[in-house]
Amino acid sequence: MTPETVHPTPARDPRRATATARAAVSLARHQRSMGDPRIRYPLWPPLPRGCPRTGSDLADFPLEVDYAYEDTPADLFTGPARPGLERWAPLLPPLDAPGLGEGGTPLLPLGDGVWIKDESQNPTWSHKDRLNRVTVSAAVHEGAPGVAVASSGNHGASAAAYAARAGLACVVLASAGAPPAVAAFLQAYGAVVLPVPAERRWPLLNEVCDRLGYHPVSNLTRTHTGHPFGAEGYKTIAYEIHAELGVPAAVFVPTGYGELLYGVWKGFRELRQLGVTDTVPRVFGCEPAAGAPLATALRTGVPAAVVSVGPTDAYAIDCAAGSHRAVRAVLDSGGAAVPVTDAELGRARDRLASRGIWAELSAAAGLAGLERWTSTGGGFDGPVVCVSTSSGFKDLRLGTAPLEPVEPTWEAVSRALADRARPAG
Repeated sequence: MTPETVHPTPARDPRRATATARAAVSLARHQRSMGDPRIRYPLWPPLPRGCPRTGSDLADFPLEVDYAYEDTPADLFTGPARPGLERWAPLLPPLDAPGLGEGGTPLLPLGDGVWIKDESQNPTWSHKDRLNRVTVSAAVHEGAPGVAVASSGNHGASAAAYAARAGLACVVLASAGAPPAVAAFLQAYGAVVLPVPAERRWPLLNEVCDRLGYHPVSNLTRTHTGHPFGAEGYKTIAYEIHAELGVPAAVFVPTGYGELLYGVWKGFRELRQLGVTDTVPRVFGCEPAAGAPLATALRTGVPAAVVSVGPTDAYAIDCAAGSHRAVRAVLDSGGAAVPVTDAELGRARDRLASRGIWAELSAAAGLAGLERWTSTGGGFDGPVVCVSTSSGFKDLRLGTAPLEPVEPTWEAVSRALADRARPAG
């Protein structure tokens, strides 16, 4: 095999949408195999089942998008801010679907050099909006009648929103135990929700896509490959962190399949590649100790691992299957996998709440991972960013008790303040 060989993909006759002005500025050129970076495929159609030439019994290898980096506008990282992901359009796949103002989330100081990137401020209250802006755009570009996703949480809610915005149907293969807020999102956006056993979600997702021509915006394979465009949306988190803070010493990321982890790493890697920065942060994948496929893959030296998952309330990141993306992000950055317990997640969530940030339990994994890392002697020479991925409204159990009436007198108010008030911290 010669380097940089472009391999044809299976023939299709997609009902391609008319390109928009936004799509014209994209510098995306190819899909590149993460199993063998010498292998490239055309940009269209996206290959969510991974690289067909490098998969093995050990792992399915994802693809990533390659760009004409030499044509990057000189002012891309210094020009005026614009809403949504449009600001970064040259280094994203074509944005053929309309957006909802995703991105531009706040970077908040927590103290002692720690910053929180609060992704709950996206339109559907999670980081998944960055992914679905680009994956639903691919569905529009391909002329698909709809999108399909296997998810009982943030991904499904976000996919339904962006499909509705683009005028596409959406099928969500979920579980009967979806959080109430997620179920409300799905119903509001008119998605077809099919609660099925977890082991049947992915086979049925394949059938929906193959039989109906729906575009998959979630994983289709045994180890995670996901949509090749998905992690590209997550790169914009790195761009935004750099714009406000420069290059941090480390970024701690809640990690399930590892798309977010890899996207953040790739964004910083591109900044260095383009000469915007001369350093990159270490990235840390923070995953539930009840499963920890990333830690398992790194410990055993496999490209990606499949594990059994024990009980955990961190449902949004309790993945049995890992991905090669996550392994590459950690190894290439000099980071690590940091398994965290539900108790550690709960303490981190409480600390965020004490600073006015209400996070889902899974979303607190970044801060929980940092606190575990530093408790074992790890330290950093420079600021550290913890990504908080979604709102506390998305938790399975909100943990709130009914409010008890208080007698409307000053004496009762004084007693309540003495009994219940506590300083933040």
